[in-house]
This record gives sequence, C-alpha cells and structure tokens, in this order.
Amino acid sequence: MKTSSYIITLFVALLSFASCKNKTESNNRKEEIALYQCPMKCEGEKTYHEPGSCPICKMDLKLISELSPKVMAIGEISDESIFNLTTEWNTEEGEVIELKELQGKTLVVVMIYTTCKAACPRLMADMRNIENQIPENKLNDVQFVLVSIDPETDTPKRLKEFAIENEMDGNQWTFLQGTKSSVREFANVLAVKYKEISPMDFSHSNIISVFNSGGELMHQQEGLGVDNKETVSKILELIQ
Repeated sequence: MKTSSYIITLFVALLSFASCKNKTESNNRKEEIALYQCPMKCEGEKTYHEPGSCPICKMDLKLISELSPKVMAIGEISDESIFNLTTEWNTEEGEVIELKELQGKTLVVVMIYTTCKAACPRLMADMRNIENQIPENKLNDVQFVLVSIDPETDTPKRLKEFAIENEMDGNQWTFLQGTKSSVREFANVLAVKYKEISPMDFSHSNIISVFNSGGELMHQQEGLGVDNKETVSKILELIQ
C-alpha cells in the first residue's frame, strides 16, 4: 500500500511539473514573438520587436495582441483611431477643437490650401460630387473635413470666406487650421505628401480619406476627377 501511495504521489508531482513547464514555455514563446506596430499604420504593416515610437507620427508603438480584437464600448476609441491625436485645431467658425470632437460621424477628409489654383479646386469638386450622392436624410451622419496644409495663410477668417465662396458653408462642412507640426503629423497619418514650392504654393497628394465614426481609416480615393463610386459606396455602408 505504501508503495502504491508513493507511486501515485510521484505521478501527480510529475504532472504538476509538466504543466508548469508548459505554461512557462508558452509564456516564453509569447514574449519571443511579441510585435509592436504604429497604431496609425504610418508604415503599413511594418512591425517592430521592441517597444518605442513611430518614426513618422511619433506615437507610441502598440503591442499587437495575440487575442481576438476586443469589442469596443460605446464612446471608446481603438488604437487605430485618429481621435488619439490630441492636437488642437481652429475651425472656420473660430472654435478650437480636438479631432475627437468629430467622433460619432463618418468623416470624409481632404487636405487642401485656399490659394491653390490647380488641384484643390478639382478636389473640392470631387468632395461636392460625393456630398451630392449622399441621401439628404443621411447628411447629418457625415462630416466633410478640409484640412489646410498652409496654416499661416489659411486663418479661420480666410477659411470661412473660402467656405462661402465655394458653397461649402453648411453644417456638414468643417475647415481646420492647425500648426505646421500638427498638419505634418496629420498628413503622415493619411499618407498625404506635400511640399512648399514658394510662398502660398504647394505640391501635394490628392487623396480623399473616409473614416468610420470611431476615427478608423476605412477607405482612400486617390486622384482628381476619378470615379468615386467606391468612396460613396463605403460612406453609405458606414452610415447604414
């Protein structure tokens, strides 16, 4: 009987040891494959093995979870949301806001400057064309946001005048003036490239971006006067 009890005790101890060893090895494997990534995905799917900050937008790299994505609570924002950016912006109405104040609506965003004579007028025509394809009873669910890449020239007063001149003065339109650094940060998030050629003259990407109500990038349209069927379709999908 004593021999039998000893064998049982030894067997239980071996099982416990094996279980602990497996857990330790599992934890070690998780640590070995830990990957970090910019929450804004400024560099696409590029990952890092060490924590740090994004070399482009300077936000902290986030650990890529090995678990399934968590369900976001109402009002909560994900790590991929532009609402994590805490910089302040001036609107054409003279208000000071953070991007998170736009939460709750589908955002259609473009970067322009008011003295542009070539690309920007066509970009704005594309934005108006997209607006015209949204049912009137759904317009309250969409915010068209135009961010100036020339904050020194495009003051709130100038942006207000520009909005009126271009028939973009309704509640569904918002114009934003930031600082040079906040504009550059935002452009990096959208993968918009721009460069000052001379005072009040810039070369820049022509990209319209669509964000869901939580501030996550869902779609981009690049080019001037292109077929915006996919863009409109994505907006309608998000506001259903």
